[in-house]
Order: sequence, then C-alpha cells, then structure tokens
Amino acid sequence: MRFCIDKYKNIKLILLMSFYLVLSVSSCSIRPSDKVVVKPSIVIINIDDMGWKDVAFMGSEYYETPNIDALSKQGMVFTNGYAASANCAPSRACLMTGMWTPRHGIYTVNSSERGQVKDRKLIPTKNTKILAPKFTVISEVLKNNGYTTCHAGKWHLSNNPLEDGFDVNIGGSRAGLPKSYYPPYKSVNIAKGESEYLTDLIMEKAIEFVDTITSPFFLNYSPYAVHTPIMPVESLLPKYENKAPSNGQKNYKYATMIENLDRNIGLLIKTLKDKNIFDNTLIVFTSDNGGLYGITKQKPLRAGKGSYYEGGIRVPFFFVYNNKIKPNTKSDVPITNLDIFPTILNYASIENSELELDGDDISSVLEVKSQILERPLFWHFPIYLEAYDSKDNENRDSLFRTRPGSVIRKGDWKMHYYFEDDAIELYDLSRDIGEQNNLGEAEPEKVQELLKDLQKWWEDTNAPIPTKLNPKYEY
Repeated sequence: MRFCIDKYKNIKLILLMSFYLVLSVSSCSIRPSDKVVVKPSIVIINIDDMGWKDVAFMGSEYYETPNIDALSKQGMVFTNGYAASANCAPSRACLMTGMWTPRHGIYTVNSSERGQVKDRKLIPTKNTKILAPKFTVISEVLKNNGYTTCHAGKWHLSNNPLEDGFDVNIGGSRAGLPKSYYPPYKSVNIAKGESEYLTDLIMEKAIEFVDTITSPFFLNYSPYAVHTPIMPVESLLPKYENKAPSNGQKNYKYATMIENLDRNIGLLIKTLKDKNIFDNTLIVFTSDNGGLYGITKQKPLRAGKGSYYEGGIRVPFFFVYNNKIKPNTKSDVPITNLDIFPTILNYASIENSELELDGDDISSVLEVKSQILERPLFWHFPIYLEAYDSKDNENRDSLFRTRPGSVIRKGDWKMHYYFEDDAIELYDLSRDIGEQNNLGEAEPEKVQELLKDLQKWWEDTNAPIPTKLNPKYEY
C-alpha cells in the first residue's frame, strides 16, 4: 500500500513538473513579435483639383466642409503637404508608384507641346501617357499581401485599374474627367445605382464594397470631383448663390460640388464606424494638385493647378489612424504624396526592400517620435503647359502656367530653375509664402547650394533636360 501511495505521489510530482516545464517553455516562446497582428484597412482619399484652402480646416471661410474638418481633427494635419506634380496624371503616377516623375516619365496630360508653337523656345521632352506595366503600384503590393483592393473614381493611368492590382473597379479608366456629372456620364463607365450625380454614385458603390468586405481592404477613393466641368448640385445652389465671397473664393457652383463631396466622405466614415473598423483603418486625405486658378484661389499662395508656385503644388493633407496617430495634431514638416506608399507599407507590416521608392516612411513624424525630416524635395517639368487666361493669372508670364524647369525645396528655401534661359527664382517660404520677393541675387551662396543639390538629383534620376531649340520660336 505504501508503495502504491509513493508511486502515486511520484507520478503526481512528475506531472506537476511537466506542467510547469511546458508552461515555462510556452512563456519563453511567446514574444511580442509573435502576437497576431490585425493589419489595418487602408483608405486613400485623393481629391481631384482641391486646393490647399478649399477646405475649412485649412482656413476657407467660403467653402463648407464639416465632415472633412471633423476627420482631420482625428489625426495629423500637414501644413506643408505637397503633390509631387502640379497636375493630374503625373501626380497620380507619383502617388501610386512612390517615384519621382523622371523615373516614370509622365509629366502632364497628353502632349507636352502645349501652348502656341511660336512661344516655345525649346523642344520639350516627350510625355509618356500611360504608366508602363513594369512599374509596381501600391495596389499590387497590397493585393499580394492579403488585401482586397478597390479603386473608386478617377484612375487616369491606364485603360483599366483591374490590370494594376485592383480586385474591384468603380468607374476608373484613362478618362481624366467626366463629360458630365449627370447621366449619361459618357466618358465614365459605371453601373447604375440609386444615385444620379456622379460623385454620389461613386460613393454609393464604394460603400457597397466596404459593406461586403470582412478582411483588410485597400480603397483608393479618387472621385472625379471637384475637377471640371463645374456642374453644381442643384439642391445646394440657394445656399451659396448669395453667400459673400472670401479671400478670392466666390464660385458658388464649385462650392456646391465641394459640399456634396464632403457629405459623401461623411457617409464613408460613418460606414467605417458602423462596421467597427474605423479605429483600425489608416486614412490618408490629400489632393492630386492645387486648385484650378480662375475657379478658386488659395491666398496667400501664388497661382494654381499646373504652376509650380505654391498654389499649384501645396495641397490639404492629413493622416488618421486611431491606433497610432494622436488626434488634433499638426506638423510643419514638408511631405509629398510620394511618402504615402512607404508609410502605408510600414503600417501594413509589409517588407519593401525590393522596391525602389523615392518617398519616405513618415510614421516617426506621425507618431511624434520625430519633428524633423531633413531632405530636399524636387519637382521636374521639362514641358510647356499653357495658361488658362492670359489676362488673369499669377504665373511667371501670362502665356504659360509652366515653362520647362525644375524646383527644389530644402528647409524653408525654395528655388525655381528654368531651362530656357537658366533663370533662377529663390524664395524664403518662412517669410514669403506667396513667393513675391525673389532673393536670387541677394543670396548667391544659397543659390549655389541648391543648384548643386538639384544637379545631383538630375544625375541620380536621369532627369531629361530639354536643350534643343525650337526653329519655329519667334524671338
């Protein structure tokens, strides 16, 4: 009997020791890096032609954007946010590839020989109209890493976004604008729904996509609004027809398009919250370029879309991610839409060592681990882009929004360099955000410093520099 009891005790002791051994081994093997991480869903809101001050949270007192304003307060707003190009197609190519314009070759829409031939001193660089399949875009990377992907709205980079890593396409094609915001849309192929106004219909379909997804998703929401044609939302017209202008903003038809867009963004955010996925969704809000001068103005910024003065490239820009980014924060760090790609990959925990990205992961800025991002920013436009109105513009000359040249911003300094005559404009944006006081002659050392940086960048990116004279140019 004693033998049996001792045997039982020994067995019990062995079992107890085994239990603690297993527990110990298990505890040692569970590291923070082994915990299951639920990847965030990702939403890029890339508005078409929305200017830096076309939203109330950036200072507009004419346009009403309560939903966008509320969303901006839930994350970090960048006061020095830029598009990597001053017009639609090249900016979108930069965002989707994470590459500077010389790498993908898209500089404008259609031909680079814009404006009167007699006014062009140089033969501009030939423009690339379609993003080559060899370039990896963010939708492809996300899809290959378990994301369900949807494009909604304007694509403008190829014939069909389904060929570029998207599982769902809502109205995207090579079209840069709708022929009409009311049916028939003509240039936009989209299935019928409950809504008629195009901005409403695109969001209706986008919400249907979000409602059907249970796994992490990527939504590239890129409405055609607020690009021309300026076609008002009739029900909102009485609200703005007699509203007092403010700081150069007075187009009441355009104002209805902005408010309607804001309403739709509010519906999207409500859907994310109703599905309890808002807190684990990274949201990026930006615009593809500055506002269209003549329709809207961005005072004190100079000029507008198509120009490389601040009004053409500085845009509203913020990030929201409740798990990482503190609400009600602002940053003066200059960023561009090139930074979106690497930042998304970081938050999605996707390795990007094989990708050649020109932007930076700005998560350290977003999480207030760093308040500095020391690097120059560049823009390159070896092309011509004619002015909309020779009698009403703030460009370098009345004929063109853009003449061939490059721009560099380094710290608070911004330098324009023009290929036709090697002309230079230098501005201290900390004192002259409107780019009115050219310091090129007063600051020769700064000019040389920035020119050296620019020349190195030309070399690194193999940037084409037009030098051939146009025989039809009239001096």
